[in-house]
Formats: sequence, structure tokens, C-alpha cells
Amino acid sequence: MTLSLLLFGLLSGSLFAVLVGLLGARRKIGFGWAFLLSIILTPIIGLIICLLSDTLPQGERKWGCLGTILGILMLAGLFLFTLFVLAAAL
Repeated sequence: MTLSLLLFGLLSGSLFAVLVGLLGARRKIGFGWAFLLSIILTPIIGLIICLLSDTLPQGERKWGCLGTILGILMLAGLFLFTLFVLAAAL
């Protein structure tokens, strides 16, 4: 029970952080910073900071390499953590 709740919390928190990052891609904060703030703080605080940021002109998007690097590192870390928890449970 505890293991499933922990995995659900990690996966849902990561999903919400990615959604905030996608919202940040259309703002001056960018995907990377919005995603990083959502992971470090909480997705709700990251969403508030993202919404306070100015929008980019003409619907442009600001991805930057930071967003790609952080996304890959967070997914790899989540995968390794899941494997570690599952191995410890067996």
C-alpha cells in the first residue's frame, strides 16, 4: 500500500510539473525554469510563478536546452528510483 502511494505521488507530481513546464514554454520564464521550479517547490507554486510571468509575443515558445536536459534527467531519475523501490520490495 505504501509503495503504491509513493509511486502514485511521484508520477502524478512529475506529470503536473511537465504540464506546468508546457505552460511556461509560452511565457518568458520558459519550459526549463517552470519545470525546475515545479520540481523543487511544488507544481502549484510553479504554476503561480508561471502565470505571473509575461507571455511571449505572437504565441512563440521558449524551450531552451535546459528544459530538454532536465526532462531527460528527471525521467531517468524517476525510472531508476522506481527500479530501486521495486527491487527493495521483492
